[in-house]
Amino acid sequence: MAGKPRARAQASLPGLKEAMAPPPHFHGHRQRLRERLIAAGAENLPDYELMEVLLFAGNPRGDVKPLAKDLIERFGGFAEALSADPDDLLRVPGLGIAGAAALKSVREAALRLMNAELRERPVIGSWDRLIDYCRAHIAYGKVEEFHILFLDRKNALLKHEQQQRGTVDHTPVYTREVVKRALELGASALILVHNHPSGDPTPSKADIAVTKDIVNAGKPLGVTVHDHLIIGRGRHTSLRDMGLLN
Repeated sequence: MAGKPRARAQASLPGLKEAMAPPPHFHGHRQRLRERLIAAGAENLPDYELMEVLLFAGNPRGDVKPLAKDLIERFGGFAEALSADPDDLLRVPGLGIAGAAALKSVREAALRLMNAELRERPVIGSWDRLIDYCRAHIAYGKVEEFHILFLDRKNALLKHEQQQRGTVDHTPVYTREVVKRALELGASALILVHNHPSGDPTPSKADIAVTKDIVNAGKPLGVTVHDHLIIGRGRHTSLRDMGLLN
């Protein structure tokens, strides 16, 4: 009889019930996932598991696998989720500002790494890297963006700037401002880049016309336009390859 009240008292102690509960099904999962990443390499993790690792920074405990899968499905892929607008990320249930910040910081870190690689050698001789860099920047944008890569005399990347941001099917480009900025930076050559949110990189008549305007405006000032790249989803178009720069 004396032992029963003691048992009831112990059961009522704060936290005792939780301490006696079995560990959650994801207990130890984070450590195992980190160990697999280090041992086998991050490239061997499927997209949702790599997304989990990124989300660990914004959620110090708890199961983030459902959220990782939801992000990839909601935005249509791993790259698309990292490239999503911050406001859209903040609308995802369970992500929060810490998770959104983690994803955006990882994307920016990747872009800066690629940018540094382009500065180390002539861009013209690193065309595949250049295309990858441009795709990572703007392939998943919801509106058109017009970017300029300014190159020095050795064709190394001097500076990358976004000049304009427009609508889903148009962005204004001002020839005078493009050439003026090239002269300010001391650039010898340019690579023009913009995206087509539709995914189809076929150049429009306006794309061709503005490219020729910039070529003609820059030539007498010693500024060469090497190419105008139009970035779509998974593919791109080069106006130089199409013979449209002459």
